[in-house]
Amino acid sequence: MLRQVLHAGLRTTFHALGRFVASHPVFFASAPVLLSILLGASFSRYRVEEDVESLLAPKHSLAKIEGNLVDSLFPVNRSKHALYSDLQTPGRYGRVIVTTRKGSVLDPVHLDTILKLHRRIYQMQVTVPATGFNSFNYSFSYLCLPDDKNVCIIDDIIRAMEEIQSARTSNRSVPTLRYPITQLADGRQAYIGHQLGGVHGWGPNGAVRGPGTGARGEGVRSARALQLTYYLQARGGLMDRVASQWEKAFCAELQHFAALHPKLGLYPSSSSSLRTDFQFSSVLARRPLLASLGVCGVLAVLCCSMRDCVRSKPWLGLLALLSITLSGLTAAGILNLTGATYNSTYLGIPFVMLGHGLFGSFEMLSSWRRTREDQHVKERVASVFEDVMLRFSGSTMLHLMTLGLAASPLTNMEAVRLFCRTAALAVTISYVYMLSFYSSCLVFTGYLETGYRHGCFCRRVPKPDRLDSKPAWYRCLMYTRYQDETQTTNPPHGVSHSHAHTPNPNLTHTHTHTANNPAAHGHGHVANSTHTHPHPHAHSTANTTDLQPQDSHLLLGCVRRCYGDWITNTYVKPFVVLLYLVYISFGLMGFLQVTQGSDPSALVAMDTATVLYTRAQQRYFSSYSPVIGFYIYESAPYWNASVQRDLLEYAKGFQRISWLEAYLNYLSDRNQSTSQPRENFTRTLRHSFLREPQFAHFADDIIFAERGQGEEPDVAASRIFLVAKTTENKREEMSVLLDTLRRLSLTSRVRFLIFNPSFVYLDRYAAAVSSPLRHSLLAVLFLLGLSSLAVVEPLVSVWLGLTLLSVQFGVLGFMTLWGVELDCMSVLCLISALGHSADCSGPLLCGFASGRGDSRTRWVRVALERHGVPSLQTLICYSAALVPVGSVRSNLTRTLFRCLTLTAGCSALHTLAFLPTLLTFLPPSKSRGRPEGEGQRQEVECVEMNDSTRVVDQITTV
Repeated sequence: MLRQVLHAGLRTTFHALGRFVASHPVFFASAPVLLSILLGASFSRYRVEEDVESLLAPKHSLAKIEGNLVDSLFPVNRSKHALYSDLQTPGRYGRVIVTTRKGSVLDPVHLDTILKLHRRIYQMQVTVPATGFNSFNYSFSYLCLPDDKNVCIIDDIIRAMEEIQSARTSNRSVPTLRYPITQLADGRQAYIGHQLGGVHGWGPNGAVRGPGTGARGEGVRSARALQLTYYLQARGGLMDRVASQWEKAFCAELQHFAALHPKLGLYPSSSSSLRTDFQFSSVLARRPLLASLGVCGVLAVLCCSMRDCVRSKPWLGLLALLSITLSGLTAAGILNLTGATYNSTYLGIPFVMLGHGLFGSFEMLSSWRRTREDQHVKERVASVFEDVMLRFSGSTMLHLMTLGLAASPLTNMEAVRLFCRTAALAVTISYVYMLSFYSSCLVFTGYLETGYRHGCFCRRVPKPDRLDSKPAWYRCLMYTRYQDETQTTNPPHGVSHSHAHTPNPNLTHTHTHTANNPAAHGHGHVANSTHTHPHPHAHSTANTTDLQPQDSHLLLGCVRRCYGDWITNTYVKPFVVLLYLVYISFGLMGFLQVTQGSDPSALVAMDTATVLYTRAQQRYFSSYSPVIGFYIYESAPYWNASVQRDLLEYAKGFQRISWLEAYLNYLSDRNQSTSQPRENFTRTLRHSFLREPQFAHFADDIIFAERGQGEEPDVAASRIFLVAKTTENKREEMSVLLDTLRRLSLTSRVRFLIFNPSFVYLDRYAAAVSSPLRHSLLAVLFLLGLSSLAVVEPLVSVWLGLTLLSVQFGVLGFMTLWGVELDCMSVLCLISALGHSADCSGPLLCGFASGRGDSRTRWVRVALERHGVPSLQTLICYSAALVPVGSVRSNLTRTLFRCLTLTAGCSALHTLAFLPTLLTFLPPSKSRGRPEGEGQRQEVECVEMNDSTRVVDQITTV
């Protein structure tokens, strides 16, 4: 009873709202346009997000806290001897991978060319500002990070190559270059595993080892790649602008040098490359998005067109797209005024709006065609609101629930949160514009139809007696059926054949029908007229072979005459059930293979510097992991033998550069005990070990804390560097290594942490990505369960919840089989898929459940005619709009295209195949709620009286 009261109240409210909109169509049509124009003028405040790490990395993670601690203890500008290119992440840098087409980078000709490139970069200058009297030239020597001798810190491989070149020039024996740790001329050991790639080493007895198969410190025979890094300082705004200009000049210089030396392959990268290439997807997608809008517009016009030129509404297809465009412009204006920034993930928002907006427009148009044509336009619009807006508002609530919860602080991924917040705003404005702008356009086209004007050219259509004298093409173009023809030859829509025509010229017709008996009515529809009934039933269309005005729509005719009977055929049902089992099987197979996509380079445009650089790095530098910093952030008894054994055990199995291991070897070489009192241990460390030239660089790795006067200071914090041997699954192995070492740090007596900049993307990435989807899905199921108590029938909520789960399961499984990883973009698509699948399947389930009496098969056909056709029209336009996006050369848009295509396909399968078949033999039952003897009750419904005007009165009696 509560459900019936709420339904009646909501329908009455929407009926009044529809009448109000139809009474003021000019205001509701002009206000959204003016508001969009005013807010669209705010694009002068358009800003692009520059911090990509904050978007794509988990917002709250232990790795970020550890990174802040590491930066406070060992900042980049504190290092005065060496920097590791994949450990430190300064504000600005330039990086290049040099490969050879043939031979080795250590060959004399290539080595000389690479050193020549290094000197050109070192001497390269940029002018800031570009013009004016205050311009200055800045070179790398001014911007670089200096060492303790105020000389730029460069990669150790450059020093090794200069030693090799000097030896060759002076005809001396070439020093042996070892890999991955080599010894320089000053006696210092340097790790070059991230600077030299594709290495083949010398094995025992001169045998050649394959790449990455050598032992610690083996000799290098050849190398296919070389990586150089140039660190810059960015002190203040001016220096940051200078460093930015230097990065641009760095990339331009490398492109020019590569053109002059085709035997070398150069792959540059800089601190701004990821941001530039990530946002470049938006630039590449501009024209395809316009093409999508055009293709969707053409198909929307065709879907709204009919053979009957008066009842055809082609302009409503374009006006629906205009309404969606205006709502997007309004949402963008609000974002600009509030200071929000844009990023490339927003490319998915137009498709969220498109799917939801087209669903509402086609549902309204379908409901309009089921209204009585002899009613006033205001009454017809009010009936449309009463019929459609309850379902449309419910689907909008589902969209806002899924997007709103994903936009809450519970979401740990900033890109997901911003996308869902913006999408929720856009969907809300689209809903309001659909109620106002599109509804007022429906009013205007309704007046055109009432005046028998052409749906496309707005010209009045001649009557048949005047049309007979026109050419055939003109008669085809102006074809329509006047109301008097419809009443004489065929019963109106919603009327059965049991008409009792009277000879009274003022009495047009009196019709009766059997209540709650769709077998007598034919295919039914929701009552959109103004007459009331004491019992819930649906008006229906006569099941006749004569052409009705509504049958002149191609898709509706196909569903009514062919598809509805075919999909509910007894012999077709087993094959549909078998298809669903295959669907579940492949979905499960893909679901079990879901992989994380934590690599940010997978979300940038293709063929860009970031992608090419990443491919070269994976090809030539995948033998070893990035350098992992092992940081002991509290004072520890390093002189204790058990602590020394623990620390050496932790580093066992890694390639390592450890001050502690070198110091213990130093003590052993001098025949001193490694277990000494604290003062002796620290005194020897400070005054002997760190003053040796080959060990002086370890001063960057130790922080001393002063004690009392006259006492030796303590080692407050220190660090060692670890490098692990890796295989092809480098990121997965790094994630496992991170978890293993973290668990070890919880039980160790020494307080330590490990850090690498890539851990920011790896740490709890799976939980950060999947939690918004999980929260949104649970919120939708909770909303459906709550609404089933008072608003929606419980079985409808159950069926809709199962449908959403099935669609999500299928999209997740099939996208994995299609090569899409679970990253932030695919999760955004999965979240929007919840609302899209609810748009398609929700009206069908509600239409089926609202029927009473007769068989399930009959009501499945009725539901397909009423709601399956609008869903099919939406899916056709939506899928066609996705096609141009698939041609964009971008990893981000490729993920977007594949996920949204699978969403449309899985939603279409469930709406048009699986649900119509399963509902024919699963609950809800159609036999309940039918009073005894109701089938024999006859009702005289309506008497219409005509005079010189069209309709003067309507009398309803029972």
